Amino acid sequence: MTGLGAVFRPQLPPERLRDIARLADETGLEELWLWEDCFREGGISAASAALAWTERVRVGVGLLPVPLRNVAITAMELATLDRLFPGRAIVGVGHGVQDWMGQVGARADSPLTLLREHLDALRALLRGERITTEGRYVKLDDVALDWPPEGEVRLLAGATGPRTLRLAGEAADGTILHAGTAPDGVRRARQLIDEGRELAARTDPHQLIVYLLTATGPDAATRLRAELTAEGLASVPDLGVAGDATAVAKAVQRLTDAGADTVVLQPTGDEPDPEGFVRFVAEEVRPLVP
Repeated sequence: MTGLGAVFRPQLPPERLRDIARLADETGLEELWLWEDCFREGGISAASAALAWTERVRVGVGLLPVPLRNVAITAMELATLDRLFPGRAIVGVGHGVQDWMGQVGARADSPLTLLREHLDALRALLRGERITTEGRYVKLDDVALDWPPEGEVRLLAGATGPRTLRLAGEAADGTILHAGTAPDGVRRARQLIDEGRELAARTDPHQLIVYLLTATGPDAATRLRAELTAEGLASVPDLGVAGDATAVAKAVQRLTDAGADTVVLQPTGDEPDPEGFVRFVAEEVRPLVP
């Protein structure tokens, strides 16, 4: 079955999260996704709160920018989430927006090297290993978690470019693609991920999660077009969807046919009814998505 989720956009103030998270739980939504966009909500703090307020919905963070975090802190946070809420937290890491990283003095000269070092060390720490490493960016001296996860924590990577997609295939358990990815882009991403998996001789499943910019209700087409234009994506074919549940379900199917395992519906930044959007995804779209 195709996984389905919805995004809590960080344009909303943090105090809106509790009601939306509880609504997601009550309506049977499978996944509620959060972002750590500078300079809005913190990803781990928001996810912790959403998980504590709910009983069953899985909460994703897509993604945590690795330049902002020492890998030991990332490992501590992910391990704590998993022990408190086993199997319910889904976390991805990635480069972050480079302009934002520059604003806080954290821009790496080689984002790819940093992400590789972070992923490798993070996976080892989450497996309960004791690590000493002297990389270009990640430097650890005899570090191990006192409270590692009790089960397996699947680690996702956000990726866009070919080298990062191959790295995700090598070093991560899944990949997150942003909403600027049309079905043809999903197919190409899956190919590049598989190239990385082959290099690493990996045969375990690799989950591909794709955001889908979605508008429904009054002025849906206008809102979708405005956001695509603002993001410089208006000329990209087959990107985003505006319409009713049937139209949205068909767009989800196009992404799954291209190789997506999970599709996360991303409302426009000016969505007039965020609670209604969550209900729409859970109660109207989900029954139409096999």
